[in-house]
Amino acid sequence: MAKVLSIVLGGGKGTRLYPLTKERSKPAVPFGGKFRIVDIPLSNCINAGFKKIYILTQFNSASLHLHISRSYNFDSFSSGFVEILAAEQTPSHSGWYEGTADAVRKNFIHFRPQNPTHYLIVSGDQLYRMDLADMFKKHVESGARLTIAGTMVDRSTANDLGIMKIKADSSIEAFLEKPGPTKNIDEFKIPDALRLPGASPDKEYLASMGIYIFDAALLEEALDNDSNDFGKEVIPDILEKERINAYLFDGYWEDIGTIKSFYEANIQLTDINPQFNFYDEEKPIYTHNRNLPASKLNYCTLNMALASDGCIITNASITRSIVGVRTIIESGASLDGVVCMGADRYETDREKKNNLEKGIPNIGIGSGSILKRAIIDKNARIGANCRIGIDNIDRANGEYPTHYIVDGIIVIPKNTVVPDGTVI
Repeated sequence: MAKVLSIVLGGGKGTRLYPLTKERSKPAVPFGGKFRIVDIPLSNCINAGFKKIYILTQFNSASLHLHISRSYNFDSFSSGFVEILAAEQTPSHSGWYEGTADAVRKNFIHFRPQNPTHYLIVSGDQLYRMDLADMFKKHVESGARLTIAGTMVDRSTANDLGIMKIKADSSIEAFLEKPGPTKNIDEFKIPDALRLPGASPDKEYLASMGIYIFDAALLEEALDNDSNDFGKEVIPDILEKERINAYLFDGYWEDIGTIKSFYEANIQLTDINPQFNFYDEEKPIYTHNRNLPASKLNYCTLNMALASDGCIITNASITRSIVGVRTIIESGASLDGVVCMGADRYETDREKKNNLEKGIPNIGIGSGSILKRAIIDKNARIGANCRIGIDNIDRANGEYPTHYIVDGIIVIPKNTVVPDGTVI
C-alpha cells in the first residue's frame, strides 16, 4: 500500500515579500484575513488524504511553529502529523539549506523512519486548490517515477518559471528553467492535442508549478550528489536518464511570493466571483480556530469587502478591502483597496488609557483616517486623521520611518506606530 510523505518547501529569507517577512517566515505571512500562506498547501495535502507532512524552513520560524502547533492536531488514531523541520546542525552537515533540493537531502534522516513509498513535494508560497489525490493516481498509472504538475501560462509569465516541453503521451521531452524574455522558446509550445479545454489562446506554454511526486527510491538516487535546486539541477539530470510524466492542472494558480502578487491575490478575494474560492465545504482551507466572536459593524458601508472574525468597525466606509481578525476601525475611517492583517490580541481599557497619555494610538485604524492601496500588517497603530495613499505625492520605492513602498504599494510593518495626522 502506498505511503505518501508530503514535504512543504517553506522557502528562504522571503526577501521578495519583505517587510512582511521581517519578523516571520514566508509560510507564516497572514493571508485572506484569517489564514496563513502555509494553510494553502497543507489543506491541499490533507484534503487528498496525505496527512504525514513536514514543513522545511530556516528563517524566523517561531510564529510558524506557534501557528502549526495551534492549528494542526490530528487525533491519536489517524497517525497524521504536521511538523516543522528548521535547518539544524548534525554530525553530517552544519550549514544552512543551500536550495530546495539541499533542504530535502539534509532531512532524509527524519524522512526515512516513516518508510515512505512516495514523496509529494509542494511549494509553500502558492495559491491554488488541486486534487493531489488525482495527481498521485495519474502518477502511478503513468509508470514514471517522477511526475511534475504544470499549468498553462503566456510568454511573459514563462520568463521566471521552469518551462516544460511535452509529448503527446504527457511525458516531458525537455525542461528549461527561467528562460527570460529574450530567448526563443517556440519549440516549448504545448501541442494542440494536449491543450486544456477553454484555455486562453495566449497560454501556449506549460510551466512547472514546483509540485512533484517522486517514487521514494528515485528521490534518494537523485539527491545522492551535491545538487542544490530541483528546477536548475535535479530535474534536468533525471530527464537525461528516464521518463518524467507531466500532470496538467487547469485550475487557478498564483505565485504569491512578491508584495505585488500577494497584494493582488488578496484583493481578488473580494471579487463577486473570486478566482480562488474559500467557500468550498468539501475541500476547505484549514487554519487556527481562534474562537472569536462575530464581527460587529456599526453604521458602516461595506462594498466588495471581507471582514474576518472578531472585528469592531464603526461608521466606516470600506471598499474592495480585506479586514483581518480583531481589527478595530474607528468612526469616520475610509479604506479602499486595503489589506488589513488584524491583531494578535485586544487591548484592555487600561492599556488604551496609558497609551493615550503617551500619545500612542490604539491598535487598528484611527478615526477619520483614509487609506488606499496599502497593506497594514498585524498590530499596527494608525492614528486619527491620517492620509495614506490618498494625496498626489511622490512615492518612490524604499524604506521610510513608518512604512515601506514596494511596487507602488504602501506597506505598514508589524507593530508600527503611525502618529495622528500622518500623510504618506
